[in-house]
Amino acid sequence: MGEFKITVIGNPFHYMILLFITIFIFILYSIFIIYYWQKWKAIPCFNLPDKLPETKISVIIPARDEAENIGQLLQALQQQTYPKELFEVIVVDDHSTDATAAIARQFAHVRLLQLKDDNINSYKKKAIETAIATATGELIVTTDADCLPPEEWLQTIASFKEEKKSVFIVAPVVYSNDHSLLSIFQSLDFLTLQGITGVSAYKNIFSMCNGANLAYEKKVFDEANGFSGIDHIASGDDMLLMHKIRKKYPQRVHYLKSKNAIVTTTPMKTWKSFFNQRIRWASKAKYYDDKRIIFLLLLVYLFNLSFVALLVAGCWYHIYWFWLTGMWVVKTIIEFPFVHSVAVYFGKQSMMKYFFIFQPLHIAYTVISGLFGQFGKYEWKGRRLK
Repeated sequence: MGEFKITVIGNPFHYMILLFITIFIFILYSIFIIYYWQKWKAIPCFNLPDKLPETKISVIIPARDEAENIGQLLQALQQQTYPKELFEVIVVDDHSTDATAAIARQFAHVRLLQLKDDNINSYKKKAIETAIATATGELIVTTDADCLPPEEWLQTIASFKEEKKSVFIVAPVVYSNDHSLLSIFQSLDFLTLQGITGVSAYKNIFSMCNGANLAYEKKVFDEANGFSGIDHIASGDDMLLMHKIRKKYPQRVHYLKSKNAIVTTTPMKTWKSFFNQRIRWASKAKYYDDKRIIFLLLLVYLFNLSFVALLVAGCWYHIYWFWLTGMWVVKTIIEFPFVHSVAVYFGKQSMMKYFFIFQPLHIAYTVISGLFGQFGKYEWKGRRLK
């Protein structure tokens, strides 16, 4: 029988340095995950009060080639429990080449705007800005054309705003599930992001959010000069705006944890579109001026990169492959309680059986999207952006 040998090429001391570095990063990452797990469970759930809110709302929906989805969203908005006289719906058609605008016109309660600007880098910011300029509501609520809100969505947001005196509200988003492996992988990844988002906003650590479910006061948007200063950046209509507003109102940016406010959105249908989306999200990281979030992103990236380093180092020093396997198992054990608690809240706990086997893919995608997000370009809605 053949004998397995541990081969060493070069100075073993160099490999010990790599080992100690990975252990140090792993400890920091574990502390971070355990902290977020505990704090996620501590976020109080918001319950609708008996008193109806009175805030006037403008729902803004930027849309480009969304004929397949926008009709369902507009129907869902017709079914809101919030009084019809207290909210308006504004759809901004961003140079669609399909029937998006025609479908929006079929809904009497919808005000349709056509985006005229071209040759700009951030069409979505321009679409939102155009809508806000004509909005009559004091509270701006944004969502995407491929989203579906529950019936008490607007009532819950308005009640929360009035009770907490919020100027910026981060609300939960979850993926629908078509039971494909790609959909399940995206959902598990997104659940982690949602947990981090909730804790970060609740504990006022730093600012994370998703433009599919946001609310902010129109006057505060104007006070922050809107997207001025970040309008040249293709992405960041959510987080970069949140950072601007948080500087002025650090104690009035809140996370709304309520199942009545969970917006459902659709996952990407292909691996190519998925990677393009995540590269787009990663591309705005270099514009963050909050050092805490930069530290966190760097920690997560280096932690995942350490797996790649161990894989490569194992070609010369085979014991690293055993260490790599052990880290994979321990990583799953550390992360599982946190992601599971978030999954239970969103009703996605059945997906957790895939959590272990998707770990290598998640590590690879994190490293690749993080790298290309900082140095590459991506395609979005038929446009090549940077």
